[in-house]
Amino acid sequence: MKPYIEERAVKVASFIINSNATVRETAKKFGISKSTVHKDVTERLQKINPKLAGEARQILEINKSERHIRGGLATKEKYSTNTIINKN
Repeated sequence: MKPYIEERAVKVASFIINSNATVRETAKKFGISKSTVHKDVTERLQKINPKLAGEARQILEINKSERHIRGGLATKEKYSTNTIINKN
């Protein structure tokens, strides 16, 4: 594995752990795809630093279990802030 990929995997995991970030937030921050974030944390980091990988994976699992709630809240927010246009 190339050194820059190893460094990125460690940085990505550290960011997730320190900020409880989601995969989407992390991907946006680092300018990489969600797939790359997932692969960095679940596969690549496991070979580099298993302890760090476990911590990051734990946070991602929590985020995954809460995603349906976040989606519902986002939809609620979207429709509660829009003003209703009179249909005449």
